[in-house]
Amino acid sequence: MFQTFDDHNDPSCGAPRAALLRDELKSRSLDGFLIPRADAHQGEYVPPHDCRLQWLTGFAGSAGIAAVLGAEAAIFVDGRYTLQVRDQVDMNVFPARHLMNEPLTTWLAEKLQPGQRLGYDALLHPINDVRRLKAVCNKAGAELVPVEGNPLDAVWSDRPEAPSGAVSLYSEKLAGRAASDKIQEIQKIVAAKEADACALTQPDSIAWLFNIRGSDVTHTPLPLSFAVVPVSGKPQLFIRGEKLSNTVRDALSDLADIDEESAFLKGLGALGAAGARVLVDPNLAGQAVAEAITSTGGLLVEAAEPVLLPKARKNARELDGARAAHKRDGAAYVRFLCWFDEHAVHGDLDEISAAQKLEDFRAQTGKLKDISFDTISGAGPNGAICHYRVSKDSNLPIPVGKPFLIDSGAQYEDGTTDITRTLAVGEMTDEMKRHYTLVLKGHIAISSARFPAGTSGAQLDALARIALWKAGFDFDHGTGHGVGAYLGVHEGPQRIAKTGVVPLEPGMILSNEPGYYPAGEYGIRLENLEIVTELKSVEGGERPMMEFETITLAPFDLRLIDKGLLTLDEIAWLNTYHAWVREELAPLLDNHVLSWLEEATVQI
Repeated sequence: MFQTFDDHNDPSCGAPRAALLRDELKSRSLDGFLIPRADAHQGEYVPPHDCRLQWLTGFAGSAGIAAVLGAEAAIFVDGRYTLQVRDQVDMNVFPARHLMNEPLTTWLAEKLQPGQRLGYDALLHPINDVRRLKAVCNKAGAELVPVEGNPLDAVWSDRPEAPSGAVSLYSEKLAGRAASDKIQEIQKIVAAKEADACALTQPDSIAWLFNIRGSDVTHTPLPLSFAVVPVSGKPQLFIRGEKLSNTVRDALSDLADIDEESAFLKGLGALGAAGARVLVDPNLAGQAVAEAITSTGGLLVEAAEPVLLPKARKNARELDGARAAHKRDGAAYVRFLCWFDEHAVHGDLDEISAAQKLEDFRAQTGKLKDISFDTISGAGPNGAICHYRVSKDSNLPIPVGKPFLIDSGAQYEDGTTDITRTLAVGEMTDEMKRHYTLVLKGHIAISSARFPAGTSGAQLDALARIALWKAGFDFDHGTGHGVGAYLGVHEGPQRIAKTGVVPLEPGMILSNEPGYYPAGEYGIRLENLEIVTELKSVEGGERPMMEFETITLAPFDLRLIDKGLLTLDEIAWLNTYHAWVREELAPLLDNHVLSWLEEATVQI
């Protein structure tokens, strides 16, 4: 099993650990300290070595930050985690705040006193975040102080070792391009920005650029590392040497000069001393990166990391791989749905057994490298927790008479998958069917959208919500995120969300996942992955348009649909999608599962 169900979060640890940290801060003449849920790479998955926020507070979500002052503290999370945080964190020690409605900067403005010194680890906070924090501190008459050596690490007595997962070469057949070609493309982008080099801090960007994959974090094949790409000549790759076999080192040495990960800031300092102009993404790179360059005389060229868009625009090989991975995954998923349908109605399944069985069906493909994230297996009220993670302590039986939400994905060498379905268990009420159908309407609206070049995800986001809005409902997460090619299941810069300002381009893969979550009752989310297609002329139209190609293959649960709420076009979309699922998956299924699929996808 790639997923474990142990829960190591103990809210009772918050008070004694906060006391330890406060003692350490006092010894350093600091009045407070900031603890983000981040490592030096700002990635979604943080190795145990860097899970400082979880160690201190118990919070295990993928986004958040805590502030510890002398007499007060707080933890800040976004809308995905407002329920989870209360289960995992001692609210008496770390009262929870909504990251958007009551941001950290607002809280600090109210709490900081003149003359106080607020510490932070400059590797863990992006440049733009530090600017905002400095402005708040200055206004309060306080000082934001970068620390030498993280004070939390000093009191974390059983801190795990840094990861040293083996690095592997990713075949050009799957990558679709030689690493040398990618390097030349990035060098041209850097030169166009009038910079002498760029600093890369995102391991997925480095993995894509050098055609490598790693094993340093769970569920994503990342080699934690840094890189510097000059406008000409060899890049520098900063990575722990024990991760590289002789074969991998020899191959990478043809592409880059290799040094230890710990030498990265020193390498930036050398660039600064040479007066170099270094491109840095201020939303991703830590403040320590900027300081290493400017403190020695270099100049920052602030721009988006140059690898982000080329990585997001999947080439033909990557897209073919994604389609193949989703077809394989779809067959495994339908086997799971058939199994689930036969067992859940008897009331003898729970959240863990469902997640385990789904992973088992994927493993039976013989191609599964990992799951792409911990399966969100939410029964009853747990389904209403958007990013719920089931543990042995939280595990619930799957009740008959309520929808069951399962959000999961897989990592195959040729592609990354992510799919959510909400399943009927027994008889569903009219209200449940109404909620499900409103979400389905939003999903269909995104999937069938056409849009011109330059359209951003923010411009499409309302399509997923309008049916819910008309009924007085909404959901507190984005409609869609980018997805990598055997990389991160959550990939930027593309997204469909109110904040998704990057124009969508052909080859990008995004999720389409509206939802609705009546608190304490159940959750509904419906998710497919979509490829942005090339511009095409529309008959009778004036401008060429892009659209989405759906690549996820799995039926929607007809038992939860109120047909009367669907338009004729929506019914046609659903019937066409289900016919395609049957056609694609039929050759991969045995007669029993195929019979189930035929019934599950009958035209309505």
